[in-house]
This record gives sequence, structure tokens and C-alpha cells, in this order.
Amino acid sequence: MRQFQLPKGSLGRKFVRRLAVGFAFLTLLLLALRPAPASALTAKHYTELNFPPLPEVQIPQYSRFQLKNGIIVYLMEDHELPLVSGTALFRTGDRLEPSDKVGLAGLTGTVLRTGGTQQHPADTLNRRLEQLAASVETGISAASGSASFDALAEDLGEVFGLFTEVLRQPTFAQDKLDLAKTQTRGGIARRNDTPDDIAGREFEQLLYGETSPYARIVEYATLDNISRDDVLSFYRTYFHPNNMILGVVGDFDSKQMRSLIQAKFGDWQATQPIKPTLPTVTQANQGGVFLVDQPQLTQSYVQVGHLGGQLNSPDYPALTVMDGVLNGFGGRLFNQVRSRQGLAYSVYSAWSARYDYPGVFLAGGQTRSDATVPFIRSVMAEIERIRTTPVSTQELAYAKDSVLNSFVFNFQDPEQTLSRLMRYEYYGYPADFIFRYQRGVEATTSSDVQRVAQKYLKPENIVTLVVGNAKAIAPPLTSLGPKVKVTPIDITIPEPKAAS
Repeated sequence: MRQFQLPKGSLGRKFVRRLAVGFAFLTLLLLALRPAPASALTAKHYTELNFPPLPEVQIPQYSRFQLKNGIIVYLMEDHELPLVSGTALFRTGDRLEPSDKVGLAGLTGTVLRTGGTQQHPADTLNRRLEQLAASVETGISAASGSASFDALAEDLGEVFGLFTEVLRQPTFAQDKLDLAKTQTRGGIARRNDTPDDIAGREFEQLLYGETSPYARIVEYATLDNISRDDVLSFYRTYFHPNNMILGVVGDFDSKQMRSLIQAKFGDWQATQPIKPTLPTVTQANQGGVFLVDQPQLTQSYVQVGHLGGQLNSPDYPALTVMDGVLNGFGGRLFNQVRSRQGLAYSVYSAWSARYDYPGVFLAGGQTRSDATVPFIRSVMAEIERIRTTPVSTQELAYAKDSVLNSFVFNFQDPEQTLSRLMRYEYYGYPADFIFRYQRGVEATTSSDVQRVAQKYLKPENIVTLVVGNAKAIAPPLTSLGPKVKVTPIDITIPEPKAAS
């Protein structure tokens, strides 16, 4: 009998996915056609429904080792589908770029991939990856650099080789750098197109400060300062084996994968470790009301808040429960501001902590222009109420259930789990941090919620930002208090330098 083989390339990958979807659909169809028991024919009230306890989260088996040149490697086998994916993290970030060259890290992360390699020019590399139905992607965010690959298991050797080339032998072709800069200029020109983007950007600048690496933005002038030599220098500074964590998950044999990694990365020479000083963070504005006037808008986009904390705070579990009381469809903000008072199209809050620098506490939403002031007052009232009024037993149970129920979705597949383990290694967190957090949420009491609300929510530090039509906001924002001064924000985009 002839042995069945998967088709090669993109057809093979599509075949696997369609086969999986087909089996899932068939299973659902059979379940739907199965006769229902008589008891299921009578609808139950939602309060009568009983649900089994949440399954215990299990970390799949994995191995961790380190190459002689310093690369830390995680391997996690998963043979459910014939696919393999990998991610490399590099200790870098756009917070480390010079203030007069904002955008340098982003360009480096982009052209690292799009610029091609010494053996495969950009177009050749793109075509070959497309033929293999594979991908290699790179990028640099605020606090890290990353590179990833996805491949069919049968093509792992070739795709991993291309992935290695991108990391070790990039050419940063000038034409691809010019293209990336052109695309970035397009982003600058469009950055005021949506009020949501304006609100998010300007709110971060109000909290962190315009010159802070956590809030500064790319301008035409800083982009013009960036040359190919700058990109090469940034790459050479941070992309080294002893500055790298690599994780691979999928359908492979760990012994063979280890040999492949050693063959491709083992001779990459280590350099002197780089431990840059991280930027300090202080809140730029202690309170205040700010307005971005957009006469064309018929509604206001509101954000209020102040700097928050880090994920490794011992109070972080209780703070997420506190946020669960405020946020979500069953939270106080939704129930009070939207449902009962009808003041918002959307309303939300978030205790958005970060790994190694302070995040933000944020509340806000969208409302009618003439409801802007009542909306802000209502949100502020709920922030004050959670500081001064104990959380009820029902609210506490709802918030904890919401947090714990969403917790299991952090482990839907091995790739998510491996990514989390790598992040903990990157930022120096314990490998069982997520379970410590889970236990902390489970142990949170009503008094804990009120304690952290009183300790961490600072009404006197809350910055209020409104993006809306100043003439249509009635009563005006000055009515928020007897001493309120509204500071206008100019979001005019500086013109690019004229071409010589």
C-alpha cells in the first residue's frame, strides 16, 4: 500500500489546518444532531446553572539549557500538529535609543528582516519563505527586541537556517531602510486621524512626560537624523548571543533540536555583557485637566488616571481584583456610569502594570459632548467610592471569578506558556510567578481591595484628558471645580524639512 504524504509547502500547511477545522466542525455537527435528554428541553434561569470547577493549569514539560556563548534556550515539544515555531528575545528596546534619533530601534527591528541577509537578498528571502508557507518576523518594542519563525515540521531545518541568517547576517539594505523610513513618515502624517490614537498618545505624554522614552514619539526631524550607520550600530550593540533568550515549541525531537541550535548558533561569538541603565520614571503632571480640541467630533474621548506600578508588587493580585470590581460588564463603572446614568457609550478602567517600570492606572470611555462633565464626575465618584466604601461579598466574588476564569486562557496552547516562561526569564521574575499571582487573587479579601485602593489610587494626582469639541462640551470643563484650569494641547504635526 502506498504511504500517504502531506503535500509540500503552503498546500501542506493549509491542508493540515483545514483538516483540523474539518474534524472540529464534524464533532460539533455530531453533538448538535445527538438527541437531547428531556431535562435539557426546559430552559433554566442563569442562577440555576452549575458549572464544574476550573481545571488546574498544567505547565507542559520543557527543558532549559544554556550554550557556551550565553544563549539561554527553552524547548517544549508539542506533537499535536506538524508545526514548529520559535521566538528569540534580545535585551534592548526603543527606550535605549538616543533622544535625537527617536525611531531608530523601530527601524532596526523592521529592516533586520526586510533588508535581507548576506546569502539571501530581501526579495529572494521573501519568495523562499512564501514557497515554504513559513514566516520569519522581527521587531523592537519599548523594552525588548524579538524575532520569530513559523514552519512546517518537515521544513524546520531550512526555515531555522533562514531565521539564523536574519539574526546573524543581516545586510540592512539601504533601499529597504529608505522604504521603512517612508512608511514611518506615512504613520507620522496619519497619527491624528483617529481620536482614540490621539487620546492614548497624549495621555501617556501627560503622565510620563514628552521627553520620556516611554512616551516620546517619532517626528520627521528625528527620522531624518537616522542613517544606515546608526542602524548598524544599534544592531551591533544589542544583538549578541549573551543578550538572547531562544524558545522553540512544536513537533520536533528535543535532542535533534538541540543539535540544530548548537550547529546554527554555537559559533556565534559572545561579547562584553551590556547592562544599560533604565530610564527613570516620575509623573510629569500631578493632576490637571487637559483638552485636545477637535471641532469635527460629536462625542468626547476621555481618559483619567495616574502612574501605576509593576507586576512584581506584592499588592498586584489585590489590585487586579480591585480593577475587576470597577471594570467589565458587571463592574461598577459599567453598572453606574453606563447602565444606570446613561452617560457613556463605553466605559472602562485598567490597572496596567509593567514588568520593570511603572505602568498606569487608567479609567475612561466615550460619551456625548454634552455629557462630558457628568461622565468625568461619575467616573471620579466611582474611584472615590472604591477607596472609601467596602466591596460587597457579591462584588468581590464576581471580580475574583472574572480574574481567575480569564487566567486559564493564558495557557490555551504550549506556545503561550513558553512565551510566558521566557518573559519571566527576561525580566528576572520567578518561573512560578503566574501561580503566585493566582494564589494571591484567590486569597484577596474585601479589606485587601479597600486597602490597596486607598494606598494606590491618588485622586490628587489624577490627570484628566478630553479629546472633543470644546464648543459642544456643555457645561464646560471648567465647571469640574472652582479652581480648575483647562490646558489646551496642540497636536499639530511639525512639518518635514524641505527636500534639498
